[in-house]
Amino acid sequence: MAIDWFTIGAQILNFLVLIYLLKRFLYRPVLDAIAAREKRIAGTLAEAAAMKAEALKEREALHARNDAFDRDRTTLFAKATEAADGERKRVIEAARVAADALGEKQRQALARDARSMGDDIGRSARTEVFAIARKALADMADESLEARMTAIFIARLAALDASAKRAASGMLDTANGPAVIRSAFALPAPQQVAIRQALDAAFATKVAITFETAPELVGGIELVGGGEKLAWSLSDYLKTLEKAVTDVLSAKPPETIAATT
Repeated sequence: MAIDWFTIGAQILNFLVLIYLLKRFLYRPVLDAIAAREKRIAGTLAEAAAMKAEALKEREALHARNDAFDRDRTTLFAKATEAADGERKRVIEAARVAADALGEKQRQALARDARSMGDDIGRSARTEVFAIARKALADMADESLEARMTAIFIARLAALDASAKRAASGMLDTANGPAVIRSAFALPAPQQVAIRQALDAAFATKVAITFETAPELVGGIELVGGGEKLAWSLSDYLKTLEKAVTDVLSAKPPETIAATT
């Protein structure tokens, strides 16, 4: 039988083409997938190894801290005991000093009580005198006095210095609503107009105000806004005078206590 070399050559060529196609389209993707999987596994193993190393490092650090704490515990306890003992001695000494000073304080208290009785009598007398003065002024107050107080209030507005105007302007700016003019008697329309004009002129702007009566005011007028007030009244003068008298009478020479042995 004769050998057909052409057929054999064709089969060999077909076989080589088949091997190439298998490698190109079948084996290569499989090999690439296997290589990628091996790479991922290697990365995971490396990460696990790093985590294990970190955990070992943390464990060693924890052991080191525990060892240091164990070494210092006795020292800390000794220091705490020493501090507690020192505090106990300090408290005992403070109690002794306080006990020594108690007798002196009691003697001073007796002297103060003796003076306090005189002060109480004087204070009661001052309070009664100024209360009578306020009542007398309230009884004498009328619309004509309020008119005079209005004129004085307007004059004081015009005489405000720059600092006082800034303070009053800030008071008006912080008010939640219109400012309030309070007086013991209802002000007639001409006086209200005069006060409005004086306020507008003093602050160089239109000031929103309302008017209220306050019977407790003794001969005076006050501007209220933002929790603050700008006032002028005989009652304020009485309060200032009363405070000045109280300050003068309250000023006493230093106590001289004889020491006892």
